[in-house]
Amino acid sequence: MSAAPPRVLTVAGSDSGGGAGIQADLKTMLALGVHGMSVITAVTAQNSLGVQGAWELPAEAVRAQYRSVVDDIGVQAVKTGMLSSAALVETVAELLSGTDAPVVVDPVGVSKHGDALLAAEALESVRNRLLPVATVATPNLDEVAQLTGVRVEDEDGMRRAAEAILAFGPRWALIKGGHYPGDALDLLTDGKEEHWLRAPRHDNTHTHGTGCTLASAVASGLAKGLPVPEAVSRAKEYVTGAIEAGFALGAGIGPVDHFWRHRAP
Repeated sequence: MSAAPPRVLTVAGSDSGGGAGIQADLKTMLALGVHGMSVITAVTAQNSLGVQGAWELPAEAVRAQYRSVVDDIGVQAVKTGMLSSAALVETVAELLSGTDAPVVVDPVGVSKHGDALLAAEALESVRNRLLPVATVATPNLDEVAQLTGVRVEDEDGMRRAAEAILAFGPRWALIKGGHYPGDALDLLTDGKEEHWLRAPRHDNTHTHGTGCTLASAVASGLAKGLPVPEAVSRAKEYVTGAIEAGFALGAGIGPVDHFWRHRAP
């Protein structure tokens, strides 16, 4: 009998098209050698063209799933994704505050297709309840603007964005500059050290699920005991390869390839 691998829990919405959300998280975790578990917060009708509908689960269903997993199986890291209402944000933040494991918060606000996934009234709960319990917060530039009002146009803007996110209490901020022209540039900082992560920008439009994938990869590294900078650096390398190998699916934006390292040559 083999020893159990590190265990990572994703608390996020379901993507019926399989490119983002819970499905992307679990694929990433499997590809990176950890045992993925899930708390589903919402069900979406979603494909390569966009989100056609979303149905939030009740807070008690989210709480029951979380307690079921954590109390019996345990976790070495938790990753959060789509939490569409203030009630869900506050429920999950309370659960996380009582869990002794690193937490990666992906403050999902808008889908790849521009569909809103976070109610405006939930923003204050994200700022004041969820971000303070995060080990690493991983907002993209749109989410930074939504949460802080900071508009990033250059590297100094990324520093200001990180400062604004860190002011809400996470230990580390990973500002994802994927929407910024030039190389895919991210900034990881705890307010003292800075780590700039650069990767070539691949000419591939099939990038559905990049944010979920990166956050899940970071959580997988933390579950293995890696320090935050190393976990983020390895996650960046993994997601860069997944973007390069992304493939067409349906009539719109296809997903990244979570199993790019495992494809036969």
